[in-house]
Amino acid sequence: MRIEDFDRNLKVDSSIDEPDIVWLSVRDEPFSIHGIWYEEESGCFVRMPKGAEKISQGVGWMRRCPTGGRVRFRTDSKFIGIRAVMDLEGFPMPHMADAGQAGFDLYVKRDGDERSTLIGAFEPDRKEGNVTAHFRSDFGAEAEYTIHFPLYSEVKDVFIALKKDSSLSAPAPYRIPKPVVYYGSSITQGGCAPLPGNSYESIIASRHGVDFINLGFSGGCLGEVAMAEYIRELDMSALVVDYDHNAPDAEHLKKTHGRFFDLIREKKPDLPVIFMTAPNILPWYTWYQARRDEIKATYDRAVAAGDKNVYYIEGAELFGDVDADLCTVDSCHPNALGFYRMAARVWEELSKILP
Repeated sequence: MRIEDFDRNLKVDSSIDEPDIVWLSVRDEPFSIHGIWYEEESGCFVRMPKGAEKISQGVGWMRRCPTGGRVRFRTDSKFIGIRAVMDLEGFPMPHMADAGQAGFDLYVKRDGDERSTLIGAFEPDRKEGNVTAHFRSDFGAEAEYTIHFPLYSEVKDVFIALKKDSSLSAPAPYRIPKPVVYYGSSITQGGCAPLPGNSYESIIASRHGVDFINLGFSGGCLGEVAMAEYIRELDMSALVVDYDHNAPDAEHLKKTHGRFFDLIREKKPDLPVIFMTAPNILPWYTWYQARRDEIKATYDRAVAAGDKNVYYIEGAELFGDVDADLCTVDSCHPNALGFYRMAARVWEELSKILP
């Protein structure tokens, strides 16, 4: 027996036999892709160009994980289907939901809505290694849709199914179209959000209309010179630096954190930069204190030098004072509640920066 034999709401429908639909590639207009791009040579969506492997093997591999990737569009179709061709190498991780690792989710923003709202999750087929799913709409009018790409699994191609007689047009620009860039650990990448849209960066985008680029790499962010040189060439509205968890110790942060910031400042003297330390849910954990002090030292040095565009977030504040232990899956990686609280705290700082 299977659970869907008792509860039809838990059944994952991986077949699409809807009549009168047309399949369209998300790589074609008027679909709008954010945070990633399609690399012909690699045959998949990426978030950093080829050559990232020179930074580290991990970054070179995980650049193919399309976390932060989104496709946006407007339609009045009463049926929306998705078919994604995937590479599920390394899937699944036992402490993270399939839909977050290798699935997609669908958000809608109807005319007059203040923000986008989740309406469906598309889970991977473990046997086929692909995603096939659909959603039926009863809105009866055009709406704006956002599909978030997986947080970890390689995506080779994505197609969207709409009713043949439906409209299709480009979405409205984000309220903040110049992206915020986030650089950091597995938490920045989105581990272990149950859905792609639950990462804290995606929550900020959905609630406040802020485009973004996710440069979180699990275990792969060490404040390298080459990474700073790459990031400082990006056109962005702000930068959030959070690689505390990936640094092996406080001494590594002492050697790299200030240097990383100085390299950014050489090219971006007025860029707003937010420094963030690792979340800490247990008050008796003292390992983080020396690390936190090194990150705070970069911020304090910048302030003392007259820098007006630096901000600091204490990681111990990220999950709040009440029920912080409910915010993770393993006392480290956030769940949906943890990411929600992170988004609220990070937005407090971003709202001081962004119009």
